Amino acid sequence: MTTADRIAELTSLLTKGLTEGIGVGHSLGVQCAELGEGRAVYTLKPNAVQANAMLTVHGGVLSTLIDTALGSAVFTRLPDATIYTTLELKVNFVRPVRLDEGELTCEATAIHVGRRTATAEAKVHNAAGKLVAYGNCTCLVETFTG
Repeated sequence: MTTADRIAELTSLLTKGLTEGIGVGHSLGVQCAELGEGRAVYTLKPNAVQANAMLTVHGGVLSTLIDTALGSAVFTRLPDATIYTTLELKVNFVRPVRLDEGELTCEATAIHVGRRTATAEAKVHNAAGKLVAYGNCTCLVETFTG
């Protein structure tokens, strides 16, 4: 399976989720903007559903945005019949995100994709281009056998 096939497969899964009301794209507004080999860009428009008690975007929502982008970047580099799951996720929050701040952009890059593990890193910027959070992950990679 080629990278283009993996990207098409992931795009199909994301579209199905949005169409059927399943997943973070539907529930939180996490949207895929771009996929490439070992790279994923997702966006999120802050809204009241994502708010914490201080009326800023909840850290868990930002973590979900980052985890989604990280996993997608890894997925685009995996061979056919291979899946992944996040083993470790580390997120640093740099500044609060107001609900009226405009669209956030998260860009993730796969750093290493091996037979058993993968790592990736991501950064989230606000509409003004300021860094609001960044993170990295380690994923467990598993290949299905007969």
